[in-house]
Amino acid sequence: MAGKMNGRADFREQNPDVPRPIPHIGADYIPTEEERRVFAECNDESFWFRSVPLAATSMLITQGLISKGILSSHPKYGSIPKLIFACIMGYFAGKLSYVKTCQEKFKNLENSPLGEALRSGQARRPAPSGHYSQKPKYDSDASGHPSFATSPASDNIERDALPRYEPIPFSASMNESTPTGITDHVAQGRNFS
Repeated sequence: MAGKMNGRADFREQNPDVPRPIPHIGADYIPTEEERRVFAECNDESFWFRSVPLAATSMLITQGLISKGILSSHPKYGSIPKLIFACIMGYFAGKLSYVKTCQEKFKNLENSPLGEALRSGQARRPAPSGHYSQKPKYDSDASGHPSFATSPASDNIERDALPRYEPIPFSASMNESTPTGITDHVAQGRNFS
């Protein structure tokens, strides 16, 4: 079946076995009226059924912990800062807990490009490329490890294939169990005068 698409002739036949191309959902995407309705519904339901109950519960628990003395109150402002923090965390936890439910609502929409993208999994973002998301360049299985070979050439190749040492992103070198050599007393047996 021939048709016009963006001023060009399209001579491909529409085959029901071949999936349609999935629309690109980006920042410039304008939702349909039905999608806007679902967005508003998700916003209202996540607020009233998740955010308000979790915020109130977290505030009650925080106030109870302050009353029992497990958490301390601020000398000037009392329990207000901790209650505000608990309320904000409960609000966002409620919103985040409703994401899967809202995605299912969009997946159930029939003529929705956003629902189609969610059904196909295209809307998932790829993992960021970084040090921790990369696969290791070497296998940890020592039985097939080439460095056990007797050839010096294989050892040189293996040294080049191994990754270079990179320090860990936090410092674990100065903890309580690490001796530093710093003492509070004067060293005995030596006279520095």
